[in-house]
Amino acid sequence: MPTSAATSLPDVFPGIQGERVQTLNEADVRADASYVLYWMQQSQRAELNHALEYAIRRANELELPLLVAFGLMDGYPEANLRHYRFLVEGLADVAEALAKRHVTFVLQRGAPDEVALRLAADAALVVCDRGYLRPQRQWREHVAAEAGCAVVQVESDVVVPVELASDHKEYAARTLRPKITRQLDRFLVDLPKARLKDTTPPEVEGEDLSDLDALLGSLDLDETVRPVPIFTGGTSAATTVLRAFLRDQFADYADNRNQPQTDHVSHMSKYLHFGQISPVAIALAIREQGDDENTQTYLEELIVRRELPMNFVFYEPDYDSYSCLPEWARTTLAEHAGDRREPGYTARELEDAATEDPYWNAAMNEMKHLGYLHNHMRMYWGKKILEWSASPEEAYATTLRLNNTYFLDGRDANSFANVAWVYGQHDRGWTERPVFGKTRSMTAGGLERKTDPKAYVAKVEREIEEVRQASA
Repeated sequence: MPTSAATSLPDVFPGIQGERVQTLNEADVRADASYVLYWMQQSQRAELNHALEYAIRRANELELPLLVAFGLMDGYPEANLRHYRFLVEGLADVAEALAKRHVTFVLQRGAPDEVALRLAADAALVVCDRGYLRPQRQWREHVAAEAGCAVVQVESDVVVPVELASDHKEYAARTLRPKITRQLDRFLVDLPKARLKDTTPPEVEGEDLSDLDALLGSLDLDETVRPVPIFTGGTSAATTVLRAFLRDQFADYADNRNQPQTDHVSHMSKYLHFGQISPVAIALAIREQGDDENTQTYLEELIVRRELPMNFVFYEPDYDSYSCLPEWARTTLAEHAGDRREPGYTARELEDAATEDPYWNAAMNEMKHLGYLHNHMRMYWGKKILEWSASPEEAYATTLRLNNTYFLDGRDANSFANVAWVYGQHDRGWTERPVFGKTRSMTAGGLERKTDPKAYVAKVEREIEEVRQASA
């Protein structure tokens, strides 16, 4: 587009705001085509998916069937068997849900942009969803340049479109919050489902999703990080988990969300990462609980705190490098780079959870075995890596590598922003201390004053045992 925050466009179709839709090239709709193609990559769901609903309506206008396709590549950078298992479970769920709507879904092997271009050869129009990371943007740019037909991008994995919310990299949540808040009435609305008129299945071959073990076994993957059996991918699973959270934990969410020894978390981040559930769908479900402190606290995390990282990776070219940090943070960390680290640990010792801090070890083990870590402990975990590593640059690289390797929601806009936060991004200067300089520090004593970390250690041990039994 981009669109300024003062601009309001009419809905393109019911529930699909004009600001969500961008035409990526100047090509025309192709005549004598076999189908409309929805190249699904980020929004991996059949529910409340603006790109899908837009594609169905365009197919109906053109009196063509719709083909929904996903490109699955071997060995995506930093992804491993844990991530791929969750991914393909979700794609099998998508295929089943689309079949109920008489929409054809195919999974094809290959780089996502190459799969999209291969299928675009017979398409009147290519519809794609939106991602904010460098590879995602490069894929879409490639497809738009080479497809030979119109390519339309529909943004569906944020509540407020990223360029509408802000036209620059925001300093902190407090600067983005009012810009998002003023847009919520327009964008926090349900999305009507369309019925596909021409349900003729396009004659396109795809991979078999009935045997996920065989599919995963055929891929060239890093198998050293195993799947987490207590978490299942897909919209159906996400909906079940969300309902359980609303039923059992939400009433005490505001009081307990920063208490890692409790279970007052929604576990939505992994499903949001893969686009298996819509943030709008979650927000609408939360709003149904009433307008109290629990609702306001959760919506702040889901919308403002989640979409600040989208803003960060969209406007910061070096979002995955130490150089992305604000100048004040790099300066103060450099001034304390020579400070004594006591204790100091190697990256290998950290990954093995071999420190003298039982709270930190529990956090490291939770992420290794469960693919998840309570947000309060994520902050403590990252701050200690900075404190114990030989240099801030080494610490940053270690934090990002471990984060992206073990978390189910790793390699995400929130991952890059949250790791950068440990080193001063989206934060301010604090009282100067050794090693940390003016960046924020966290201590075991502070953890003990604000939470019950011993109970957290015991909880992690129980959870890891549950995973071991489920894997047996």
